[in-house]
Amino acid sequence: MVKQKVNVLLNKFENPKEALDYSYTKQVELVNHLRRNIAEVITAKKRLEMQKIKLMDNSRTLDEQASRAVDSGRDDLAKLALERKNANVLQLQQLAKQIADMKIEQDKLEQTEKRLSTKVEEFRSKKEVIKAQYTAAEAQVRIKESITGISEEMADVGMAMNRAEDKTEQMKAKSQALDEMLDSGTLTDYTGDKSSDEIERELEKTSMSDSVEQELAKLKAESRRKRKMKQSSSDESDEQTESQNEEEIKVSSS
Repeated sequence: MVKQKVNVLLNKFENPKEALDYSYTKQVELVNHLRRNIAEVITAKKRLEMQKIKLMDNSRTLDEQASRAVDSGRDDLAKLALERKNANVLQLQQLAKQIADMKIEQDKLEQTEKRLSTKVEEFRSKKEVIKAQYTAAEAQVRIKESITGISEEMADVGMAMNRAEDKTEQMKAKSQALDEMLDSGTLTDYTGDKSSDEIERELEKTSMSDSVEQELAKLKAESRRKRKMKQSSSDESDEQTESQNEEEIKVSSS
């Protein structure tokens, strides 16, 4: 039954810690209610004991009165006092039985209160352990959820960066294609001055042609210079050879 009630409480509260605290509060209230019942039983027993003491005192008084009546020759008063005394004795017997019964009831309630208090204390200790374990589990779940969220976010960031890189490459390729189309004349650029562009292209062509002509002229001049130098060297060599031959002829003639 207790386990069933605890399960009902756990289902009622989304947070098990609240359910445990609520159950503990109810158990403490039950123990306090039992202690109040014990206090009421003890109070009632004390009243009976006080009534018993009064009856005992009254019985002693009646004994004394009966004795004085006999001494005074008043048997009738002595008889009346003894009758009242006997009535008190009957009441004392009844009170004694009630007091004994209430003492038994008190003992039972006190034993029940001790057992219940022990169980409530055990429940309190176990409750705190369970709450601590639940709190730790909650923290672990939050940490894992955070890690999962970070991983998912990083994955999203990675995907976004990949998409951005892909789009950037696409835009670069598109820009290059447009440049090629503009340069080839396939695509007309209406944003600029067409006549100015044609003139500029012609000037560039003329400049390139002039540059080629200049380079060619330089190469031709260099070639002519080399041929002249080679021819000069050949003439000097011939003159030296001729001069040597003349000297040899002179020597031979002598």
